[in-house]
Amino acid sequence: MRSDIFGTPTPLVLAELIDVRLSLLKPFVTGFGSSATRQALLIHLQDADGFEGWGEMAAFDHPFYLPETVSTTWSIVTEWALPLAQSVAPTPTLVLTALSRIRGNNFARAGVESAFWTLAAARTNSSLSALLAKAAGADEPLVTKSRVQVGESVGIHDSIESTIAEVALRKSEGYPRTKLKIRPGWDVEVVRAVREFLGPDAMLQVDANSSYRSSDIDTLKALDEFNLLCIEQPLDWDDMEGHIDLQAQLRTPICLDECLRSLALTEEAIRRKATRNVNLKPARVGGIAASLGVHELCRSHGVDLWCGGMLESGIGRAINLAIASLPGFTQPGDLAPPAVHYAYDLVTPSYVVESDGTIVVPTAPGVGLTPDRNRIEDNTTRHFVSNTKS
Repeated sequence: MRSDIFGTPTPLVLAELIDVRLSLLKPFVTGFGSSATRQALLIHLQDADGFEGWGEMAAFDHPFYLPETVSTTWSIVTEWALPLAQSVAPTPTLVLTALSRIRGNNFARAGVESAFWTLAAARTNSSLSALLAKAAGADEPLVTKSRVQVGESVGIHDSIESTIAEVALRKSEGYPRTKLKIRPGWDVEVVRAVREFLGPDAMLQVDANSSYRSSDIDTLKALDEFNLLCIEQPLDWDDMEGHIDLQAQLRTPICLDECLRSLALTEEAIRRKATRNVNLKPARVGGIAASLGVHELCRSHGVDLWCGGMLESGIGRAINLAIASLPGFTQPGDLAPPAVHYAYDLVTPSYVVESDGTIVVPTAPGVGLTPDRNRIEDNTTRHFVSNTKS
């Protein structure tokens, strides 16, 4: 990763962590449970020249997706990650090195690191996507996309009819790809119904959130008939061996999510043929620098890559949009506007899905979208200000 592109930093004068509670328009149901609210942990930086950086920690308030939670992330950031980051000059490469002392805790490290990336983008008067293109390019910047295709994730409903109704709504809104959440007992028949509704060639995939076991092989094989882009994370969150065996028996590509908790694990999964499709969630692999590594890995191996979502606010989604603009992303990502899930966003204005099923990648310097400080303050439940004195 190039380190000569971040400009000359000045000391931080503000570093704060903000816990903002967002209410979902309706509960979002997956294979690991139902969520009715979302806590967005935001990190906000300001340097001596007045430039600002923003990041978002994407951990859930429960440990059913991965071990980290909002509570553990808050503790790691306030007690360790921010102090370590503030012990070095505020550039992404130095902060990354400082944070590498922390074992695991990827969501915490990713949120802090991303704030320093957006600070560097603001300081160099660059969009985040342009800065990432420079960092990822060996000799010259990579060519990024000005628009990225987007898909929508449809949670588990109480009936096939209500599922079809939401799929129809998202199709009418322009989403070119549909992702269905599935779990044992809610799988083959709902996928069959949605495939019949969408037609044989529409982009369709499913996400099991680790809810199946190897003994469910017949059910998973039955999904082969539906021409799916992938079956996402069918087996346990840490079952690499099981996915290797399963992929050998399926025509449909397996896409790993929870298993890919680092660049090294992603490389292992591709090398050992546990996955033929990769969902990159920057927070899950530890941040932007690790994401650039996953991007290059998939690009060099010809593996389909797309950007996953964690129900982020517009701040986290703006960072994901910048990452998804890189040329190695080959399939639509889970990048729908927060308005799909929330009554309001934490950026003003938020972004929209265009009629061609794409989202315009933000080009403004820094995080790319404007955080709404009034809305953030109105919904803040906890606020921590770090000591920025050297």
